[in-house]
Amino acid sequence: MELPIVAPAPVVTEHAAVFRDLFDNQCQFRHFQHYVTGLIVLPRKSLTNMARCILDSADKTNLSRFLAEAPWREGEVNRRRIRYMLPQTKPHRHRRRESLVLLDDTLCEHVGSLFDDVDRHDHHGDGTYPLAHHPVTSFYVSGPVRFPLNLRLYRRYEELTQWEVAVAKHFPDLKIPTEKKARNRLHTQVDPVWLQDPEFQALHEQFRTKIALAMELVEAAIRHKVPFGVVVFDAWYLAEDVVRVLERRRKDWISLLKKHRLLETASVQLRDANGWALQLPGPHLAVEALVPLIPAQAYRPVNIRAHTYWCVTLSVRIPGLGQVRIVVSFEQESLTGRSVVLVTNRVDWSTAKIISLYLQRWPTETFDQDSTGHLGVNAYRMRSAEAIGKPWCLVFVAYALWHLTCLPVGPGRTQGLMHTIGDACRQQGRALIQNLLVFVHDQLSQCLTIDHVFAWLFAKQRGMVPT
Repeated sequence: MELPIVAPAPVVTEHAAVFRDLFDNQCQFRHFQHYVTGLIVLPRKSLTNMARCILDSADKTNLSRFLAEAPWREGEVNRRRIRYMLPQTKPHRHRRRESLVLLDDTLCEHVGSLFDDVDRHDHHGDGTYPLAHHPVTSFYVSGPVRFPLNLRLYRRYEELTQWEVAVAKHFPDLKIPTEKKARNRLHTQVDPVWLQDPEFQALHEQFRTKIALAMELVEAAIRHKVPFGVVVFDAWYLAEDVVRVLERRRKDWISLLKKHRLLETASVQLRDANGWALQLPGPHLAVEALVPLIPAQAYRPVNIRAHTYWCVTLSVRIPGLGQVRIVVSFEQESLTGRSVVLVTNRVDWSTAKIISLYLQRWPTETFDQDSTGHLGVNAYRMRSAEAIGKPWCLVFVAYALWHLTCLPVGPGRTQGLMHTIGDACRQQGRALIQNLLVFVHDQLSQCLTIDHVFAWLFAKQRGMVPT
């Protein structure tokens, strides 16, 4: 059995009022408080467990209706959360030009295919294709301040348009290949045929690439007046469209650079140990071909947060991106092991600044770990497309409120976090235990027996109706 919860978590009680007018009635607002409390303190985040452990909570059916049918909109809650977080975090944030928006994508894995929009997606790095939802996310980092901004659900073109069904309908004798290149060739052959079908055309127009979704997230951050000057992302998002939008919005950017990306050879200036200019082959050269040609004496040690990287920095031209600055870095002085290549539009930035800013991408990794481990972001069981976004929205609320308890107080408020999200979780748990002890004391003071009080506290977990 788990400890019964007699009141919302203190951090929820402290900040929840800012969301009150977004819910039609007090009952919905109470469900909101209970659900966010359950996300923060309960080890199991299912609706059933929340209804059993939170004494003032409705049953599972009512909580489910709150997520699936109640008319509150997650977009409004998310906008209110961001608008509330900005003044709350202002004393701790760095300057606008040193603040970042991080773009990333993640997988919310599920067992079973009954969820709307669920599909098999590539799990980068391990070669598997789990059944999952695949949101693209934006995350804000400014000194010790870090919290999620927004998300957009990515749907593969074939899943969104029901492409295989369309192939079977129009070309019943055609076998659909599983190999990627052969499948792409089939797309070229058959897609023009049913793009003339109004129904298929309507689905086709709904499709958004992950790059398009990422740009929507950047535009949303600007609309919400989030103060940032730099956008950081993986090599997947390094595309002409992204660079063009960021340039128009006057935002700087840093990305990983894929090893097969081509550089304009004439723009690369390298010299050997004697100071002679190196002659590089061809009009274009892949990054992976350039790295072995860089003389060892060109590398310099760069110290970042007590860690030394061995780096060389070059200003080069990349087709589609223009003049950029790249940093080739190794962790070993011997220049062995895997190299990492960063790229930015700021050709005037130092090596140390480029690496330091990119390393601030790490909070997206810890957010994925915390939202999965502490907040149960994968625990939702909403099947309809309309309801799926609401659990994600409330996970963002829980994380943001958590984060407010982690920010330092007093002098040096821009330095670092007082404690981790895990520490904040345990702190809220201890506060709820204190509330429980006070509640039990009050009940005993009213001449109730200890057996009666404990029977009432654990009645829901035992499957009984408390009276």
